[in-house]
Amino acid sequence: MADDHRLMVDGARHALEKAGGYEIVGEAVSRVQVLPLMRLLKSDLVLLDLRMPQMDGLTCLGKIRKEFPDMKVAILSVSQDPELIQTALKRGANAYIVKSVDPDDLPAALRQTLEGKVFTTVGVTEDPGERAARDVGLTERELVIVRAVARGLSNEAISKELWVAEQTVKFHLTNIYRKLGVSNRTEAARYAYEQGLVEPESDSSLH
Repeated sequence: MADDHRLMVDGARHALEKAGGYEIVGEAVSRVQVLPLMRLLKSDLVLLDLRMPQMDGLTCLGKIRKEFPDMKVAILSVSQDPELIQTALKRGANAYIVKSVDPDDLPAALRQTLEGKVFTTVGVTEDPGERAARDVGLTERELVIVRAVARGLSNEAISKELWVAEQTVKFHLTNIYRKLGVSNRTEAARYAYEQGLVEPESDSSLH
């Protein structure tokens, strides 16, 4: 565990001990201690705070990934910035855990990380529309396009806004219509409002 906040370390330790099945083999309070500790200790997973003294968290993650390519790394952070989360996952984090997470959810999150089934993000406050989109199988990009359609944008306008070819927008729309069980953009927009994929404030365009 690498975190310079004692309260966080103690809270995580308590949650893991309570759940059982975990052993904390080492603790680091600054990033410069992380790699030397990892070389000394045989561990399966590193819980790495993104903001610690003496080294940027993403830099530390990169060093871990280079020296220990198979090591599971779970990032701890106060930030819910989607870009930061994506950057951390792209740079090799196996999980991104927001510090506001219920401590009781930590053991299960780390178990998922160890099993490596999916990239795990825990404690991120989810947009209700994103949850609704996921339930019907829409990707993030498809949700963005559905929301643009619901705003009344043409394919050309969407392509300019997203910096993609108009043909790409059409391709996504074909998939979106299939997933939503609709046949045109008017039906897709109506579905989006009715099922909570978009906020209802702009609903006037459908009346």
